[in-house]
Amino acid sequence: MADLSAFPITAKWPATNPDLIQLYSLPTPNGVKVSIALEELGLAYEPHLVDFGTNAQKSPEFVSLNPNGRIPALIDPNGPDGKPIGIFESGAILIYLADKTGKLLPKEGAARYAVLQWLMFQMGGVGPMFGQYGHFHKFAADKVENNPYPAQRYRDESRRLLGVLEAQLEKGPWLTGEDYTIADIATWPWVRCLKVFYDGEADLGLADFPRVLDWWARAEARPASQKGLGIPARV
Repeated sequence: MADLSAFPITAKWPATNPDLIQLYSLPTPNGVKVSIALEELGLAYEPHLVDFGTNAQKSPEFVSLNPNGRIPALIDPNGPDGKPIGIFESGAILIYLADKTGKLLPKEGAARYAVLQWLMFQMGGVGPMFGQYGHFHKFAADKVENNPYPAQRYRDESRRLLGVLEAQLEKGPWLTGEDYTIADIATWPWVRCLKVFYDGEADLGLADFPRVLDWWARAEARPASQKGLGIPARV
């Protein structure tokens, strides 16, 4: 049985089976990237809910694994050289899991970098900008009701990014062509969030991006997506 005692996070979220990958997360767009990937890859794992309501992500135990205090994070008891490894940042986790299994990311060559660049597009653009859009559209609307600039800025940028995705998806069913990859897994939950969580469908004019909507539907229909969207289960 793996010894995870070197990871203080396990004191707050004890491992029932320390031989399994330990996932510390919440079913947000960033969180479900990893649970969906784990399901797609067929890796056994144990999910732990990190409750934002109690600021558990800021606890000393969580910060010991991710100094930035953000979900998701994980421990793989069977990391490089067979030793446990802790990883944070959803993009880094997706690359690690794909490399571990040899799936969802080409091992080498131009095809690998095509996936990585679209993964970085999500990490640097889609996630931060869609998140800011949701903040000002839904959660801080009362604070900026006399100043339309913040909401308009992030609405315009979100539509621009949706346009980039729309153009890319003219080339194939998935972001980098014929194969579903970690780039798709990283990105479509954020598009889903615009409608399902931020209530921005009409405001953003999502109907103007039919290829994006079809791509999202294809991705969400996958069995791994259906399962991963609810992991970890909210209490």
